[in-house]
Amino acid sequence: MGNVTRAARRIAGVVLLAVACWYLTRVVSGPDLAAAARALLSGPLGLALALILYGTAFALRSWSWTRVLPGLPGGQAWAAVHVSLLGNHMLPFRLGEALRATSVLRRTRLTDAKTVVASVVAVRAADLLAVLALALVATLAGGPALAGGPALVGGPAGWWVWPVAAGLALVMAAAFRFLPLTRSHLPLVTVCALVAWVLEAAVVYEVARMSGVALSPAGAVAVTAVTIAAQTVAVTPGGIGSYEAAATAALTTLGVAPGQAFAVALLTHAVKTAYSLAVGVPALFVPAPGYFGRFRLPRRLPPRPPTEEPAPDAPVVVFIPAYNEEATIGAVVARLPRTVSGRPVVTLVIDDGSTDASAGRARAAGATVLAQPRNLGLGAAVRRGLGEASARTPAVAVYLDADLEYFPEDLESLAAPVLSGAADYVVGSRFAGTIERMLPRRRFGNRVLTLWVRWLTRRRDLTDGQSGYRAFSPRAARAAEVIHDYNYAQVLTLDLLAKGFAYQEVPIRYAFRQSGESFVRLGRYLREVVPAVHRELNT
Repeated sequence: MGNVTRAARRIAGVVLLAVACWYLTRVVSGPDLAAAARALLSGPLGLALALILYGTAFALRSWSWTRVLPGLPGGQAWAAVHVSLLGNHMLPFRLGEALRATSVLRRTRLTDAKTVVASVVAVRAADLLAVLALALVATLAGGPALAGGPALVGGPAGWWVWPVAAGLALVMAAAFRFLPLTRSHLPLVTVCALVAWVLEAAVVYEVARMSGVALSPAGAVAVTAVTIAAQTVAVTPGGIGSYEAAATAALTTLGVAPGQAFAVALLTHAVKTAYSLAVGVPALFVPAPGYFGRFRLPRRLPPRPPTEEPAPDAPVVVFIPAYNEEATIGAVVARLPRTVSGRPVVTLVIDDGSTDASAGRARAAGATVLAQPRNLGLGAAVRRGLGEASARTPAVAVYLDADLEYFPEDLESLAAPVLSGAADYVVGSRFAGTIERMLPRRRFGNRVLTLWVRWLTRRRDLTDGQSGYRAFSPRAARAAEVIHDYNYAQVLTLDLLAKGFAYQEVPIRYAFRQSGESFVRLGRYLREVVPAVHRELNT
């Protein structure tokens, strides 16, 4: 049934477009169009005022929608309306209407799709009913003021516009019977829609005036109403062709010469399209979150969670993910201090499915080895390590890479800000400390990724976004979430900062690994990490 409906709609759209193109070939006048364009450009103040009224129409629609849908912020209502307008001017088949609902569902706390869609249907029903009513009233009441006076509903625009528009209006109007949420708001929404269409008519009125066409305000409302009604089936993006045909037909019915009528129709459509681009594109991103989600942490973050006073004998728990690091893991464990600020150091090695002697050498050096069922990835190992460390009620939990690029002896520097209560999340910064050796391409990559993380977090004090040496307060370790298995660095920082935990960096020493190789490959890293960062920002 759905395929049949879509096919019928496409056929109707193609027929409508063919009729529109045939009609336009009979009325296009190059000289009239050029003259109208010159006149319009010569008087920008009048056009600016018309566009202000046009924008006010959409502000009124946005406000009425917030009355229908409780909890819808005014800024997001404005954005959704303009995203929808942009879509209708850029996409065929009026697909912009779907963007109105998806904008709200993506960008607000309103998650009930049925309620949101119902509100869109209700508001659009009132809009269409209002435009039909205005076309009838403006035409019949306009009389001689309509520059010729024949009833527009009986003119050449009427025979194909009204059956389509009236049928759709009946379907949409029926929605009010099944929407208890909006039934009581019908009068308010209808009045707002009527006023909005009158304001929207200012564009065609001003374009006609600047083009030397004597069009009354009532005539402008009638032309707008018929033209919009014709867009209920728009096979082309923005109704290109059908819009011009309907507006031209309406204007000629009111006594305007065909060449002038087409010029006014085309320029009116161009002005409205320009408005949709100028306002609709920013509306995709403002207010935050944008249509495509957040790309950075919010400026205002939650307050810092209360700190916890650890027990006097609470240990410093170091967890080390390891995958085939038999050449270095023993030395990493052995070089860790046995105590930090009088607290015992407990070492956990998360064996991520190693196929070499990593587990045995870690155990021989004094670590407790916890095996993953198979190689799950660094992110999964860090997630396991945070959980295992938290289960031991630590004073501090510390993450350390197993490749001996970081100095285990710097453990006390990492733990100190957490033990003093100055920070919940501490990152050892290689770039604020001493780098004995780092390959140029790795240095460049780390610098670029750090700039990205600094932008994501809005923190100018962030100097190392990929460090493999980090410390966590007990509360931060319990709250931390690593949402993908491949890596942890960016998503963990975003997660903890978004929860309000206090961040600090300390300088550390770094030496490039002497054996083995990094699992990081640029292509896969970007494929895995970039989507995970976006998901983290929008969870």
